[in-house]
Amino acid sequence: MKKLATYAVLGLASLVTLAPVIWTVLASMRPPAESLSADGSIIPSSFDLSSYSAVFEKVDMWLLILNSVLVTGAIALGQMLSAAMAGYVFARFEFRGKKMLFAFILATMMVPMQVTIVPVFMLIRGMHLADTLVALILPAIPTAFGTFLMRQYFLGLPAELGEAAELDGAGPWRTFRSIYAPLAMPGMAIVGILAFNFHWNEFFRPLILEISEKNFTLPLGLVSLQGNMGTGSVATVLAGVVISMIPAFLVFAFGQRTLREGLTAGLHR
Repeated sequence: MKKLATYAVLGLASLVTLAPVIWTVLASMRPPAESLSADGSIIPSSFDLSSYSAVFEKVDMWLLILNSVLVTGAIALGQMLSAAMAGYVFARFEFRGKKMLFAFILATMMVPMQVTIVPVFMLIRGMHLADTLVALILPAIPTAFGTFLMRQYFLGLPAELGEAAELDGAGPWRTFRSIYAPLAMPGMAIVGILAFNFHWNEFFRPLILEISEKNFTLPLGLVSLQGNMGTGSVATVLAGVVISMIPAFLVFAFGQRTLREGLTAGLHR
């Protein structure tokens, strides 16, 4: 009975979580004439996939996907590397001002992005990188949360491994690259997956830093599907949203095992 109740609660929670996604997928399959239907029905009267082809006709979807993949992939890899190296330093090295510097890094998590976007824009323009994909990548690579997460992960790894490597003549970089980095891959995967999920859906920074349509990412490019004064087909807009969800879903599907192992690693130590 207890197990049945548990399954019922989990099933209800799953349904509530997935309900918006299910509605989005079904609504994207409505005929264009029913895209603004307000009858409250969830199941379309007839399934029509013409909205998906309309997405590719109205926007350069392949270019938007390519830009998003390049930007998001570069940010995810950059955060994985920078967070791993910074976390390793804060976990394994002692130097003057270490605690104050780490506290300062954590304090940056409290600063809203809207506060820093103007200085970031001025720096990007001063580096002659405005309206480029690099403008979206470089400022996003440093990550305070990723540094904190990787520091905690490295603190959970045995210090004896580094001491043994030092006795064998390995330097700090060799110890990190050959011993600790492979052991910290689950933690790095968490940083990468979270970074990919956040920046894949990011709208604010591309809106400020990009002007040319050739540099638009998916969230920014899909806005044009709304049409003038929001008169575009709702089904077409939702079809674009569904297409944009596919890469993120694939990343999670292939990375969920690593993500699960990383999140539960501390329970087995």
